[in-house]
Amino acid sequence: MEDINKRLTIKDLAEDDRPREKMERKGAGSLSDAELIAILLRVGNANETAVEVAQRLLGQVNNSLNELARLSLLQITKVKGIGKTKAITILAALELGRRRKAEGINNREQIFSSRSVIELFQPMLADLPHEEFWVLLLNKSNRIIERVKVSQGGVGGTMVDPKLVLKNAVERLASAIIVVHNHPSGNPKPSDKDIALTEKLKNASCFFDITLLDHVIITDGECYSFADNGKM
Repeated sequence: MEDINKRLTIKDLAEDDRPREKMERKGAGSLSDAELIAILLRVGNANETAVEVAQRLLGQVNNSLNELARLSLLQITKVKGIGKTKAITILAALELGRRRKAEGINNREQIFSSRSVIELFQPMLADLPHEEFWVLLLNKSNRIIERVKVSQGGVGGTMVDPKLVLKNAVERLASAIIVVHNHPSGNPKPSDKDIALTEKLKNASCFFDITLLDHVIITDGECYSFADNGKM
């Protein structure tokens, strides 16, 4: 009698449909998102192959890898056939992809415009499910000294102490700063608190002969620059 509790594996697929073999023959670029995730999962459940589990997982996020990256460990483990170990493997792979993209962009040492800032921070912040606030420390030539995470909050916002922002700038002898935070909602429009904080930072930085060049709000789509909109 067939074991009904036996998990379906990638080996249960026809040889031409096995992601590992397909990748070996044709390269990683030939695989669909579901097939790549199936390689991470390795096995499915009693009724589905790993590819089918991956397809169902992607279906819950409208087949968007960006949306998948927003899911928490708990949310992913709610998908039948994906336990904690598999979920951690998926999240680790997504994080590596995010870091690889950010690393390539980070080689740009000089900031020329808000676009430079967006390209630097969007891979890091755009798909986070919570808000983070960062400060980019620059020298007189607008070359990057360091980027520092100042605070992390929830979906609705994060508390920012201007003293901590300026402390980092003073300690690293920065001539200018750009502050950056993300809006998980996807709405790039600054809130009243964002506007008030920008004004407070602008006024406070003057006492240390430090220039606040911009405040950039990151989303996974359109982003907002205070400087570009004449708000600095």
